[in-house]
Amino acid sequence: MGFKCGIVGLPNVGKSTLFNALTSTQAAEAANYPFCTIEPNTGRVGVPDPRLDRLATIANSAKVIPTQLEFVDIAGLVRGASKGEGLGNQFLGHIREVDAVLHVLRCFAGEVTHVEGSVDPLRDIETIETELILADMESLERRVLAATKRARGGDKEAKAQLALIEKVQPVLEAGQPARKAAIAEDEAAVLHALQLLTAKPILYVCNVEEDKAATGNDFSRAVAERAAAEGAEAVVISAAIEAELAQFADPEEKQAFLETLGLDEPGLNKVIGAGYRLLGLITFFTVGPKEARAWTVPVGATAPEAAGVIHSDFQRGFIRAETIDYDRFVALGGEQAAKDAGKMRQEGKDYRVQDGDVLHFRFNV
Repeated sequence: MGFKCGIVGLPNVGKSTLFNALTSTQAAEAANYPFCTIEPNTGRVGVPDPRLDRLATIANSAKVIPTQLEFVDIAGLVRGASKGEGLGNQFLGHIREVDAVLHVLRCFAGEVTHVEGSVDPLRDIETIETELILADMESLERRVLAATKRARGGDKEAKAQLALIEKVQPVLEAGQPARKAAIAEDEAAVLHALQLLTAKPILYVCNVEEDKAATGNDFSRAVAERAAAEGAEAVVISAAIEAELAQFADPEEKQAFLETLGLDEPGLNKVIGAGYRLLGLITFFTVGPKEARAWTVPVGATAPEAAGVIHSDFQRGFIRAETIDYDRFVALGGEQAAKDAGKMRQEGKDYRVQDGDVLHFRFNV
């Protein structure tokens, strides 16, 4: 099961530098000119979770495999992109394919050219949001024509689309993103099928100067206030620091470097964790002598659905899930001790997996 976060923003705000640090590669060329990222660069990164290491230690697991998120570095957007300016529609096509948007904002002064001529992250948010709203409006206009024809022929899916579009169009016309529309739970799948850019959850990533990474600055605080007002999230990082951290092979050296900067953890951990929450994901674990592994499922996933993440046969032939919650597994010292204490539960097909569950699936195909 793949989950993609698209890294977007105006040119020269630090998107590719952030992507390089996230993936610890130089796969994306970080250069001081617009559109140096012509094709989207994709990388998978492990989600930091200290629980996994603890479980592996208790079980003496030979391998530790974290759950992963996929990040896509997408070319910089400029004013007029909805009408084809810059990379225009190519950019918009790539962003339609991601599950959530990480909007990198320049919150630092400096010599690097800003495409708008000055540093103003709130203006930059408006610039990109406006372009995405305009693109969504154009997309819906095309869909209305096609759906109307199909609805006349009795197509139920087309009728559902038209009903939802009637809710979303006025929101976009008022200059608001589609995620502000009042959508019923049973309409979520229809909304997803429309692939609206502004319906995707968003995380603002404030890229600040190195000496402001621990505290933020006035720019990042203004972004945080906006994020809180619209129910979004915001994190503060210094892409320059993260790029330096990515060069450290020794974890102790990396930690020592962080401490000199007054930081508890890499900013990337905050970005990855926030992206994980943004997508409404939880983690369950499988633990044994061969490996301790973290797996990703959406909040509310059933035990058979979680089994299917490991292998489709597990879901098809699901019998039960032997379940120990993380705290009990750790407190009692492992699976056998939890069994002996009567703390391993037998859960069936209707069980909804909880974050931190240690699961062992029984199946028969």
